[in-house]
Amino acid sequence: MRNIVDARSVPEDETIDTDVCVVGAGVAGITLAREFIGRGFQVCLLESGDLKFDQQTQSLCLGDSTGHPYFPLHEARARYFGGSANFWEIDIGNNRIGARLRPLDPIDFEERDGIPHSGWPFRKPHLDPFYERAQIICRVEPATYDLEAWEDPEKAPRLPFVPGRVDTVIFKFGWRDVFTRDYAYEITHRADNILTFLFANVIEIEADEAARSVRRLRVACLAGNKFWVAAKIFILAAGGIETPRLLLLSNKVQNVGVGNQHDLVGRYFMEHLHFTSGIFVPAHAQVYESAALYSGIHKVGQVPVIGKLALTEEVLRRERLLNQNVQLIPRSVSDADLYSSILSKGTTSFQAVRSAVRRGHLPKAFGGHLRNIISDLDALGISAYRKIRRDIIGKVATGEGVQAFHLAHIAEQTPNPDSRVSLADECDCLGLNRVRLHWQLSAIDILSTVRTQQIIGEELRRAGLGRLFIQHRDATLPPDLHGGYHHMGTTRMHTDPRQGVVDERCRVHGISNLFIAGPSVFPTGGYANPTLTTVALAVKLADDVKRTLG
Repeated sequence: MRNIVDARSVPEDETIDTDVCVVGAGVAGITLAREFIGRGFQVCLLESGDLKFDQQTQSLCLGDSTGHPYFPLHEARARYFGGSANFWEIDIGNNRIGARLRPLDPIDFEERDGIPHSGWPFRKPHLDPFYERAQIICRVEPATYDLEAWEDPEKAPRLPFVPGRVDTVIFKFGWRDVFTRDYAYEITHRADNILTFLFANVIEIEADEAARSVRRLRVACLAGNKFWVAAKIFILAAGGIETPRLLLLSNKVQNVGVGNQHDLVGRYFMEHLHFTSGIFVPAHAQVYESAALYSGIHKVGQVPVIGKLALTEEVLRRERLLNQNVQLIPRSVSDADLYSSILSKGTTSFQAVRSAVRRGHLPKAFGGHLRNIISDLDALGISAYRKIRRDIIGKVATGEGVQAFHLAHIAEQTPNPDSRVSLADECDCLGLNRVRLHWQLSAIDILSTVRTQQIIGEELRRAGLGRLFIQHRDATLPPDLHGGYHHMGTTRMHTDPRQGVVDERCRVHGISNLFIAGPSVFPTGGYANPTLTTVALAVKLADDVKRTLG
């Protein structure tokens, strides 16, 4: 039996009555719907798109982007069944496509010195039981992320760092089709109490006169018809951009929008900072050959995994750094690339001063050159380049170049109220204001990555593993810095309604029956992809709803 309705066939102004209404059939909405299968209440799942890509529906995602350059907004979201899972693109073997999965670290839940607006309403142990269930849902058991369970001491050992500053962390990989195929079929064909509406665009949240509860949702189709959905409980699971947009658009009772009495809806937009920086040249060929745990995806049992480098929590606390991880990408690097990687401002200033002194005078702007040299002493390894080439690089060089690793960073972003989603003046074909994204980065976001590189470089040398040639040294944004389609923080969680849009139950402050699911509720983002935490929070919310409805 197919429990699917084409919303374009619903008569004008009809009201659909249900117990629970879930808006959005992405990872969070699918997880919620599965948790409700077979329960003694009715569920309505509203999806803007089809079961597959539809260009006309996708065009509703068009919007403006200001601040730091970002992906075109209509390419950064998937407006059809499966949501962001449709954007997973990592080849995990056996013709399967997936994404990285890992819980947030314990420190990610803490209120941290030097990290403004950090801290969750609960600590990681509170979420651990739901993380375990999330891994069953994502099919990446066993649940542990302990390194001992995933390394192969013979073929894929950990790098032997001196303990205390740098750790090896494990990422698992989940399969895209679990959400886009298996669970889609389960919900739409085997769930008698769940009715899925496709091509159903929610355009308004109608609250009561006091804005204390939601009465119903207004739904519009591109075909022209509009109808209502009334429910006891409403859950918005439309993503970190569309969810705040919908709250802001719903401004008939309160002109600032639903849940926005403290001007927080849409603020604190966070992404994960992706960029490459640094070349790690192993001390000898054995280091390069033994880095299989880090340099590629491999299976342990039936689970694809990879190892990455991260700073210990003690170092993060002591130095007030943001959390991040580093993947080692195997590359054959030419001498010219290595030379240019250490040709920094300090190096060029040193060369200018030396050249001028040899001619019997000091260069122009000598003070500026001196500051560059003092602030960039490590880069002056250029003077020892020939020695490095002979003593280190020669041991790992081939006819095609030096066998080395590029460092690929995924870094946490500081919660920033000026980084935000708001409404643009232009309207879409449904007559709704399009979205405007202003992605704003802070100096600490970049300086944390600079210091992280320095520490990793120090520990690589301390362990005798080789040398890291650092390419990024100051608060200047890396030229290839971009996001990862990870839209977090725009309806952040906090016990205080003056500091968050939802409470620890993911309920919108002040509204008794409106909840939000997805990474938009994250107060901080850590470095882990948001999927596993999104699923864990959705399971937690589903349990709450089941208790409420008895």
